[in-house]
Amino acid sequence: MAGALAAIGAPAYVVDDKGFIIAVNARAEHLLARSAEDLLGHDAHDLLHRDARGRQMPTSRCGMRQAFHAGRTAQSEGDWFARGDGALLSVSWMITPYDTGGPEAATLVVFHGDQQSEEAGPRPEPAAEPLGELERLALLAETTTRLTSTLDVDETLRRLVALVVPRLADWVVIDLITERDEVWRTAVIHADGDTLVHHEDLEGPMPPVPEESPMPLSRALRGVASTLAGPQTYQQAPDSGIAVEQHRLFEATGIRSAAIAPIRSTREVLGALTLGRADQAGDFTTADLPLIEDIARRAAVALDNARLYQRQRKVAETMQNHLLPQLPRVPGLEMVARYLPAPDASQVGGDWYDAFRLSDGATALAVGDVVGHDLEAAAGMAQVRNMLRAYAWSQREPPSRIVERLDEAVTHITSVPMATMVFGRVKVADAGHWELSWTNAGHPPPLLVSRDGLTRYLTEGHGILLGTGAREPRPDATAVLPPGSTLLLYTDGLIEAVGHSLDEGLGRLRQFAAALAHRPLASFTDQLLRRVRPVGNDDDVALFALRTPVETRVS
Repeated sequence: MAGALAAIGAPAYVVDDKGFIIAVNARAEHLLARSAEDLLGHDAHDLLHRDARGRQMPTSRCGMRQAFHAGRTAQSEGDWFARGDGALLSVSWMITPYDTGGPEAATLVVFHGDQQSEEAGPRPEPAAEPLGELERLALLAETTTRLTSTLDVDETLRRLVALVVPRLADWVVIDLITERDEVWRTAVIHADGDTLVHHEDLEGPMPPVPEESPMPLSRALRGVASTLAGPQTYQQAPDSGIAVEQHRLFEATGIRSAAIAPIRSTREVLGALTLGRADQAGDFTTADLPLIEDIARRAAVALDNARLYQRQRKVAETMQNHLLPQLPRVPGLEMVARYLPAPDASQVGGDWYDAFRLSDGATALAVGDVVGHDLEAAAGMAQVRNMLRAYAWSQREPPSRIVERLDEAVTHITSVPMATMVFGRVKVADAGHWELSWTNAGHPPPLLVSRDGLTRYLTEGHGILLGTGAREPRPDATAVLPPGSTLLLYTDGLIEAVGHSLDEGLGRLRQFAAALAHRPLASFTDQLLRRVRPVGNDDDVALFALRTPVETRVS
């Protein structure tokens, strides 16, 4: 048997029916850095077979052991043997049943490997052990769940980073193409243990995407293909500005192996995802690309949705800014208004405020709420506000009658389902004090705060909301506004909170308004919004504050 093995021009050994080595040739001894004495009588699998990280390989995952038990000829490549000097040896092998001339069954193993001496330089990193199918499916399911549950671009990127490092790599680089077709290196992050370290010095604007470059990142940013890369990829003369930046990236990070995949939605290429390994064991192989492509595809869907949502928010915000009015200048009166959009809606809603001079010299005030938190609600709000202005200017009538006309118009010539509002007129009374007359259509009551912090809700003049179709007379109410007092009109988003009653919200508003009564009106309004608006509120808020002069006006 020894002579037959010596005649084989490759490293070889023979195992018995239990897998123990019973013969070995000199070539195998040399390549394995083990003497025949160290090999004979040992279980070949336990002694030699390792995974890519040098760990003992379970027999259930060993292709050679499975073929051995099946008694069939088989071959493979990309496996690992443990050398006697502790090094790993990359091997390709073939096994086949072998006739020893005796009754016992035996198997011949012939293998090849890349032996490198210390002088030959460092041994290339082995490929990392790929994720099992269940692990892969679990990661993709987690990716889908986490990335599709937010419509914020920055949060999507944070979640993407947390999914891939350090699980798949110790570096992640995200390049995004902006809506103006500019490339921006959005994230360069290193996983140092459990800590994610941002490298802002490597982030920022990138050169344009070259149309013909065959380099990996350029191809990915054109949506062409996923590719493996390393420092050597960008050692040649650069063909573009992006190649220069890639060379700088690999030098600065020490990444020795990278996988680059396009972030491509069904509509367009959004960018590229690069996973890099510097400290983490194992190099990326082509077998890793399908998983990284799947992750990048899911990221593209999430980013595309988030961008569309933010584009809608921008349109809505522009629309809202045009719909909300400039406050008039009224001698003796201070006025401040604030609008906060619903944080998780379309940055626009049906809450609104208005103030304008009337044809008789009085000043009209209004705050209202049209049902909804979308562009349709904003359009309905614009209809209600504009019709109110027209009626209030042309009809010198009490607030109740103006709102009755408005209610009838809302029901018949708009698509507004329902709305609430407070509408009032402020004018100077005979004694020089300012006087408010108002009517309330199903809206939270105005709050009057004296200069000394005394508060009173103006609950009079309350009627049903707009859009019900009922034709009941609406009441008016009148109140004198003391010198230096503050009148507050607001929408329900300021006081309503899940799990709390409306009375609790009204009580909180009264408490903070009294405490802030001495503040300048702008500070009063801003602090009130900050302190009273419930945490986690998902509604928009309109807030209008009016303050009378400290000295009464003599007519």
